[in-house]
Amino acid sequence: MPTTILIAEDQAMLRSAIATLLDLEEDLTVVASVGRGDEVLAAARDTRPDVVLLDIELPGRSGLDLVGDVAKALPDCAVVVVTTFGRPGYLRRAMEAGAKGFLVKDDPVEELAASIRRVLAGEIVVNPLLAAQALSASPNPLSEREREVLSASTGGATIAGIAGRLHLSPSTVRNYLSAAIGKTGTRNRGEALSLARDRGWL
Repeated sequence: MPTTILIAEDQAMLRSAIATLLDLEEDLTVVASVGRGDEVLAAARDTRPDVVLLDIELPGRSGLDLVGDVAKALPDCAVVVVTTFGRPGYLRRAMEAGAKGFLVKDDPVEELAASIRRVLAGEIVVNPLLAAQALSASPNPLSEREREVLSASTGGATIAGIAGRLHLSPSTVRNYLSAAIGKTGTRNRGEALSLARDRGWL
């Protein structure tokens, strides 16, 4: 029986190319592909794949947020993150949520197929350069709530707007933003947001 794979990738051309190339492997078959994060769980439950290849930047829902949900919904399914955004913070979050692999899209597709086989053999597979960077990177200092509030401040959102969106009081939002600014050693929430994104903390 070939290994079954679900691909979650928002770029249609890339999604199709990966599916075509993996289907050329005799022991691998793509059973579903989706372009949105909020389609992943339903497709995974319908097809029960052995492996989910998960992009990070997906519309509807972030791939990082989905890693743990897929692992809970399908405990026997291996989640492998395949992303353009090779940031140490993303790697750390993905592995802590239960991902079995973290690869970057620059890697050749033959390497992707080999990595899938290694994951199914019980290995944890991580892009070597990214693994080295992650070992020297600072851990994420932000709490889950601080990350959530900082993320919600994108685009210059007002304190009142963030509070309404997250069902918090304005003073609580200010406290979380102040804590995030302090922990990142920045001067304002714009700088804190930029630094947190660059480090892969959000």
